[in-house]
Amino acid sequence: MKNFIRTICIAILVTFTLSACVKDEFGNDRSMTNSEKGAIIGASIGALIGLTTKNKRKKKVLLGAVGGGIAGFAVGSYMDSQKKDLEKVLVPERQSGAINIRKNQNTIMITMTSETAFEVDSTRIKQSFYSTLDKISKVVNRYGKTALTIVGHTDSTGSRAYNQKLSERRAQAVHQYFLDRKVALQRLTYLGKGEDVPTASNATESGRRLNRRVDIIIEPVIAN
Repeated sequence: MKNFIRTICIAILVTFTLSACVKDEFGNDRSMTNSEKGAIIGASIGALIGLTTKNKRKKKVLLGAVGGGIAGFAVGSYMDSQKKDLEKVLVPERQSGAINIRKNQNTIMITMTSETAFEVDSTRIKQSFYSTLDKISKVVNRYGKTALTIVGHTDSTGSRAYNQKLSERRAQAVHQYFLDRKVALQRLTYLGKGEDVPTASNATESGRRLNRRVDIIIEPVIAN
């Protein structure tokens, strides 16, 4: 992270030193004075430091909520075990195609289609899907040293603005369901991606059905 900030700061310095200019009182371009450059660079560095501090605070709160993170050497085993337990309890849903579970390195993604979890154009979770979310809740509560990001998606039918809001509300509905099942608030984040991240073509109904989905991304909280 320190290297990242250093790189950004160097880029800012070079950019403003070589190309920055302002208007004089007659409206003509003039080079920035050293004082003016210094003020802008200082403000930019301050913003970066503020962002870094915010992220550190957020992680500190998360670590406190989960009782400390997972030791680095144990992360792979912890996440493998969680994936196996999810697959075990979700056998019927996986066989019917209602749920898909994937693991990439140490991140688990559970994908549910809107066809099985929501009515068309609705943000209310189907009652028949409660048991599935209950199963997921029980497993993630057992593996408490993880953070969950819930991401809503839509197909391209309708306006982009409407789809964005719909995806956010669907993600929020799943977020609230997990809160009601005692998943710690600090572990949960939700957002909508609207129609921007399709997994299939929106030219066919079968493709649109695949694109109407909610992803639950489960990541380990790693100790410092």
